[in-house]
Amino acid sequence: MFRRFSALVRLVPPLLLAVATVAARADEPPLTRVEPTVSRQSDRIDPMRTERLSAGERERLYEQAARDADLLEAQGRQLRRLTDLLRPAVVHIDATKPMARPRSGKTTEDEAGSGVIAQISGVTAVITNRHVVNRSALEDIAIRLDDGRELNPKRLWSDAGTDIAVMEVDAEELQPARLADGDTVRIGDTVLAIGSPFGLSHSVTLGIVSAKGRRDLDLGDGNVKFQDFIQTDAAINPGNSGGPLVNLRGEVVGLNTAIASNSGGSEGIGFAIPIPMVMFVARQLVEHGSVPRAYLGVALDKQFDRKEADRLGMVRPVGTRVEAVTRGAPADLAGIRPDDVILEFDGRPVEDDDHLMSMVGMTPLDSMVQLVLFRDRERMTVRMKVASRRDFE
Repeated sequence: MFRRFSALVRLVPPLLLAVATVAARADEPPLTRVEPTVSRQSDRIDPMRTERLSAGERERLYEQAARDADLLEAQGRQLRRLTDLLRPAVVHIDATKPMARPRSGKTTEDEAGSGVIAQISGVTAVITNRHVVNRSALEDIAIRLDDGRELNPKRLWSDAGTDIAVMEVDAEELQPARLADGDTVRIGDTVLAIGSPFGLSHSVTLGIVSAKGRRDLDLGDGNVKFQDFIQTDAAINPGNSGGPLVNLRGEVVGLNTAIASNSGGSEGIGFAIPIPMVMFVARQLVEHGSVPRAYLGVALDKQFDRKEADRLGMVRPVGTRVEAVTRGAPADLAGIRPDDVILEFDGRPVEDDDHLMSMVGMTPLDSMVQLVLFRDRERMTVRMKVASRRDFE
């Protein structure tokens, strides 16, 4: 198109010259030569001149950009420091396990994941997800360190209720990660996810904490009953399972576990187990070999809605309603009865039945706890000592 348009432009001057010659012959005026006017460079005007930067303005912008870059580069340096701190504490895991359903003559399958080194009750261990190493023999689990060394675990403990596994390891110069002290993470906090997505070991991604308290997620076999996930948009992919979620102080705040995805890859919705739950389970596993669960002895209403809340005299449904009480259980001995609404458990507001079950499941046995109830349109407080679930199952 551009070439055809240029040809037309070149045809116009000869056509105009022919017309002028015919007119001159008809009238026969004296011939006058017209000299073309030449425009000098200094006479030309740039209509966009006012929108362009002067040399002085450009220099000032460079100075401002340098000042702002110092702030951004300081953040970048912090991220590099965190990477240097955490890489030695993060491991890549390869596990070979028997297939649940052998097919085409194949009886084993391989699974890759991640883990983080930590000190647990005097034991140096790797914490990971149970689904990474479940059904694998110790000799079929390879733990690869950042320096290239490869280890086999000495012992393995796991908890199906939280999808947490702990492996004792023994090697020189292992560098445990620093763990956050309690539930310090907040929505909007910047976090890093470190692990082996698609087998690419020690990869680091950056995001924020998108939400907390995600429960009732459908996770594979459905055995993960105790849920209280951190949601993050830091990229988490297959192979990140068991790797740490880290805050800007270099402290582990969660254990990356699952993603919500239609494609099988990261779509900005990942989930991590909060570090208080991780360490409660890990200590129980190392000290006792299993996780004894606390028990109240109440059956809860999973469908507690506005209609039920209105019947009980509440303006909206909050907490969780008791449907039934197990005879002889701690709740029965404390006087809890059907239609009581549990508003708080040991000083923490109860959001729903799953939230209460999770909090009770993370309570040490024989602990004395305080519950705030709503009964007969009034708040009341009761205290009780939790029992072991095993005594009532």
